[in-house]
Amino acid sequence: MKTLLHTLLLFIATTLPAAASSAAGGETSLHMISSGLGITALIIFVLAYALVIAEEFIHLRKSKPVMMAAGLIWILVAVLAKQVDNGSEIIERALDHNLLEYAALLLFLLTAMIYVNAMTERNIFEALRSWLVSKGFSYRQLFWITGFLAFFISPIADNLTTALLMGAVVLAVGSEKPSFVAIAFINIVVAANAGGAFSPFGDITTLMVWQSGHVEFFEFFVLFVPALVNFLIPAIIMNFAIPNDTPAAKDDNVSVKRGGFAICALFICTIITAVSFEQVLHLPPFLGMMMGLSYLFFFSYYIKVTDKNKFDHTAEFNIFTKVARAEWDTLLFFFGVIFCVGGLGTIGYLGYASELMYEGWGPTTANIVAGLASAVVDNIPVMFAILSMSPEMDHYQWLLVTMAAGVGGSLLSVGSAAGVALMGQSQGMYTFFSHMKWSWAIALGYAGSIYTHYLINGV
Repeated sequence: MKTLLHTLLLFIATTLPAAASSAAGGETSLHMISSGLGITALIIFVLAYALVIAEEFIHLRKSKPVMMAAGLIWILVAVLAKQVDNGSEIIERALDHNLLEYAALLLFLLTAMIYVNAMTERNIFEALRSWLVSKGFSYRQLFWITGFLAFFISPIADNLTTALLMGAVVLAVGSEKPSFVAIAFINIVVAANAGGAFSPFGDITTLMVWQSGHVEFFEFFVLFVPALVNFLIPAIIMNFAIPNDTPAAKDDNVSVKRGGFAICALFICTIITAVSFEQVLHLPPFLGMMMGLSYLFFFSYYIKVTDKNKFDHTAEFNIFTKVARAEWDTLLFFFGVIFCVGGLGTIGYLGYASELMYEGWGPTTANIVAGLASAVVDNIPVMFAILSMSPEMDHYQWLLVTMAAGVGGSLLSVGSAAGVALMGQSQGMYTFFSHMKWSWAIALGYAGSIYTHYLINGV
């Protein structure tokens, strides 16, 4: 998100050596943003992220360019460190910090992904889709039902899984009306991103802010009303473009497999465990998530030893297949992003950007712009950059940037994982330009959510 803006501003900064020398960073920075190798590192990151943005068109997995860029950037960091007296200590501290950040994120997300995969295998989501398809709702009713379900499911699951599930419902009943599919998909993207903004589990950015300690678990829920406003304003506007006729109901009966609802309950217990570790024991949430993963492991053993079809290997519930099916491309993408941004921060770019934006523009403007930029660049590197800068902000501002980063990606179809995934699922009915047609309505929702946050939480 904001990283793209940083790169444009910081390119200017490299032509101002005097300003660069005053960049904030202290003992964690090499202060080398005006050096040739520092500029090269920045260019490498920009080029790598251009490939990430173009993933839909060139079909190159997003993890590949950022992992390569991370390695190249740290080679340059190591060379630059030799020109500084305490360079080796700076690199060691930076690597330890980045590795700790990534390990905590990896273990937390891996547990969540394994649970989602297990619920998918037990037909939890397919059964919900089947039930909705068979009820014979009108197009307008389906528009609102899928929107509200996306809003309330994404805080527990992630916005990508939620969007794909609701997208499957829309395609199952509305494939004969491409105009309905396009608007319903836009509504799902907005709803899923908005729903993820008020929960630590709903989006990677909220998870990162929670694990950083800037916002406590239950404090995220004060963003519920602003997030709801962000969803409702464009939904109400788009509602008038939805046909009010009813598609033919389809008999598509899917039942939940044995143990499916128990796995849902175990996932809720895992969330409670993670929150308890953080709130009561003051331990990192990923420890609670890993303990919760053991609940699923033991339950999978129970299913295995009590399965009447234990000799039928096609029916076997193997928990380690759920581990293998985790979104490894996404997890490795996070590695590349964290170490790319961490390397640029070690060179000194984040310190300079923090001074330029948060001291120059002020936190409110900087945070709103960060949300707008997330429509072009993924919000994950931006949020990690902001957390790495650690600007002096009060609680209201940390909540503002959390919400803005979460919902700003809805402005364009490429601004969030949910939008990119639905473009691939839509069979050409939902495109970049069909989404952009309604960007003005989504922008009104973005402005409305910020103003609502100010009215409710600004005091």
